[in-house]
Amino acid sequence: MKRVVVTGMSAITSLGHNWEDFEANLRKKKNAVKIDESLKAIDGLNTQLSAPVEDFERPAHYKRKQIRSMGRISLMATSATENALIDADLLDEKYLKSGRMGIAYGSSSGSSEPMVAFGDLIKSGNMNGINATSYIKMMSHTTAVNVGVFFGISGRIYTTSSACTSSSQAIGYAYEAIKFGKQEMMVAGGGEELCPSQVVVFDTLYATTTKNDTPKNTPRPFDKDRDGLVIGEGACTLILEEYEHAIKRGATIYAEIVGYGTNSDGMHVTQPTKETMAVAITESLNDAGIKASDIGYVNAHGTATDRGDIAETNATEMAVSSNVPISSLKSYLGHTLGACGAIESWASISMMNNGWFAPTLNLDSIDPECGNLDYITGDGREIDTEYVMSNNFAFGGINTSLIFKKFK
Repeated sequence: MKRVVVTGMSAITSLGHNWEDFEANLRKKKNAVKIDESLKAIDGLNTQLSAPVEDFERPAHYKRKQIRSMGRISLMATSATENALIDADLLDEKYLKSGRMGIAYGSSSGSSEPMVAFGDLIKSGNMNGINATSYIKMMSHTTAVNVGVFFGISGRIYTTSSACTSSSQAIGYAYEAIKFGKQEMMVAGGGEELCPSQVVVFDTLYATTTKNDTPKNTPRPFDKDRDGLVIGEGACTLILEEYEHAIKRGATIYAEIVGYGTNSDGMHVTQPTKETMAVAITESLNDAGIKASDIGYVNAHGTATDRGDIAETNATEMAVSSNVPISSLKSYLGHTLGACGAIESWASISMMNNGWFAPTLNLDSIDPECGNLDYITGDGREIDTEYVMSNNFAFGGINTSLIFKKFK
């Protein structure tokens, strides 16, 4: 078995595109949720809130020919990946095209714009607006394919599209590809662009917040007065590398990935099951070969939905312990869907290395039905720990758990 380390990281989020800005906004308790005027125009939609990335633009050096098959989601994924490869000092053809570097990347869906044109085709037989790249922008594996083609990555490719676990599964698959000696380096992550269709999906399930007049007071993960989630967007890439390969070339190592667990509830498409969620968490602990008591912090999925928060926190108590510190970054960013697992892994690693962990915003009164855990509130918490866990759960009963170890 090979050891797997993280040697590059980069993210595009509504709180900033580098760790310094992101952490500063966490410490300021800045909430990126805003009133979304475009949602007001949708008849019958209950929520009017979203958490957009407002300052992302196509990098000036990206030539038109290079990006003609990219929508916004792929542009964000490609930009995040470029910066992560630069961070890892691997933006070099001798690595990218060696066959020893692969890619695992995911999203819930592709870009929205071409979906409209295909909808017109199905509805009225009108092909206007459809061209040779429309499907490539729209397809669920658009991020993985576009990132791979842009950089000429020629190793194995995993295209993960599993809703809210898209990027956590991508990191897990990338970790296993290196661990079992199939690749030496992997680009891993996920992205999502804000789309009204995704908002509507959760709204029809009565899972979105309706606190439309007080956007800064929502979402409220784990709080007894929570009323649903907010949809966000973003992208994040981690560069994973075989330990000896990284050491040999003198790479900076941010953390070691030591555990990954994933499974399926096999019960219900939208109702989570705490027992199988706990099994996935336990699988991650077993993979890492550590005790539950070794985990110093859990980054929760924490969407602020009724059943989701209750199932997740009780599963965490069952598998880890009742005194484990826990918080949810979705209280700042909203739910970034296919990007959340990677963004939260990036943040968990960075917080572990800095020794300060962000609180959950808007958590004033813990729901008594939630698990008995050490919920971080107030100004956050200074914690010196060797291990952090990041958990994500998705429609279809897909459960994931990742464990990162501080590199010394």
